[in-house]
Amino acid sequence: MTRVACLWIAGILLAGVATAQPRLVVGKGEAFHRIHDALVAAPAGGTVVVRAGTYREGTLHITKPVTLVGEEGAVLDGGGDHELLDIRADDVTVRGLTLRNVRTSYSQDRAALRVTDARRCVIERNRFDQTFFAIYLARVDECAVEGNRLHSTFERETASGNGIHLWNTRRVRVRNNDIEGHRDGIYLEFTRLAEVEDNVSHNNFRYGLHFMFSDSCAYRRNTFRANDAGVAVMYSNRVEMVQNRFEDNWGAAAYGLLLKELRDSRLHGNRFVHNTTGLYVEGSARLDAQDNLFENNGWALRLLANTENATFRRNDFRANTFDVTTDTRRASATFEGNHWDRYRGFDLNRDGFGDAPFRPVRLFAFLVERNEPLLLLQRSFFVDLLDAAERLLPALTPDAFVDASPALRPVVL
Repeated sequence: MTRVACLWIAGILLAGVATAQPRLVVGKGEAFHRIHDALVAAPAGGTVVVRAGTYREGTLHITKPVTLVGEEGAVLDGGGDHELLDIRADDVTVRGLTLRNVRTSYSQDRAALRVTDARRCVIERNRFDQTFFAIYLARVDECAVEGNRLHSTFERETASGNGIHLWNTRRVRVRNNDIEGHRDGIYLEFTRLAEVEDNVSHNNFRYGLHFMFSDSCAYRRNTFRANDAGVAVMYSNRVEMVQNRFEDNWGAAAYGLLLKELRDSRLHGNRFVHNTTGLYVEGSARLDAQDNLFENNGWALRLLANTENATFRRNDFRANTFDVTTDTRRASATFEGNHWDRYRGFDLNRDGFGDAPFRPVRLFAFLVERNEPLLLLQRSFFVDLLDAAERLLPALTPDAFVDASPALRPVVL
């Protein structure tokens, strides 16, 4: 190797050393004993490493781009009455910390970790224990909330805040988080272009996901299980809902998924299993629902009169008490090629679809929708007579709810 080449390589190495940012360490026996002091001393782009231990320092303010990393056992304890991390800078990363003990406040949305007016923040692989609000993002862009574990044990909804709260944000990724014991597991309001993927939101006081005034967002491959009210997506446009699981959301006012005032949205490949109501649609337009499984729900699908141009294709309805119910005879909906386990038709031409249409709205379901106490008669001889009358006089049930080509075999595996 020539002398010039050696000098060139050495120059590159020296330049790398010169530009490398320092790594400040906090802990017993280290240069810094307090996280606050290390954050003040860290230059823009630097890294603060927190050794194992419990740190009670009040609210830590981050106002420059730094990376804050906790080693295993590094705990920020709020002592109850204040927030733990307040971030107001671009390009901040918080990783590997346990944040705990942020008490309920009835006058402010007190959060363990708050990010405000920032871009490109990364909140990953942290643990939040017994925090009122855990992660609160306001007016942020291009941030990522990934791989966090959020767990609280508040006793009632009014004493708990949301797990991951997004307000007025754009292009935020919420992925692979586990959220339990909050008011709403994930809450989005006035958010655009968010991606909510591969999360598990369970045993929350109200909704596993609560979604309002948030357009062009997507949630995929999430599990929403045993939340008191299920999931609500409301007052939004162009929402993509793909391959999610809505399970065991059971109670008098519980839904797997509630859609209210939604426009031009897709509901594909989801599984609604053992919910009081699998899917509840109200005041929505141009919903495209395909390849979904509705199994072992009380009501699989409740479609209200103010729903417009909804399409249900290749969905699978199995072992539900009521497959479809409505409060009108004239709802605007199309059913095509769905599988109904109650269908008893024939396939003479062997194309896999029944030769006779199927009417999924039982007369009894139609009556119950208008007068719910009639449910007391569900297993009575009177209901058997209604079902027999319905088969003889199908004109009694709404004309708009007819699947002209019901599939004879399950379409969702």
